[in-house]
Amino acid sequence: MADLTDAEIDTALERGRIAHLVEPRATAVRYDRKSARIIVELNNGCTFAFPPHLAQGLETATHDELATVEILGAGYGLHWEALDADFRVSGLLAGVFGTKAYMARRAGQATSPAKAAAARANGAKGGRPKKQA
Repeated sequence: MADLTDAEIDTALERGRIAHLVEPRATAVRYDRKSARIIVELNNGCTFAFPPHLAQGLETATHDELATVEILGAGYGLHWEALDADFRVSGLLAGVFGTKAYMARRAGQATSPAKAAAARANGAKGGRPKKQA
């Protein structure tokens, strides 16, 4: 492992200090059974809520499992021990609810009037073109 210089350590500490001042962090988190939402209180006074079925690893969790959420570290993450699921607060705020592959699969499942119309038009033309050998 490479040794870090004092300058590199000072730079990392400064980045951490700035992040601590400006990045949103969780101050409280709970699962609300009535609304079926994870509710996250942030250090800037805002509240963020999301349905657990959107998040990778939480999709099929029970109410009791969802209620056992913890805040990690200084509030930068959320953790469900029983589900082995962790999320960064900044990622959730940005709409990142899983890995890149998981998010791509979810996006492909989306339906819209435009997508339905395109599928009908493609079907009218005979469906997908066959791959050329």
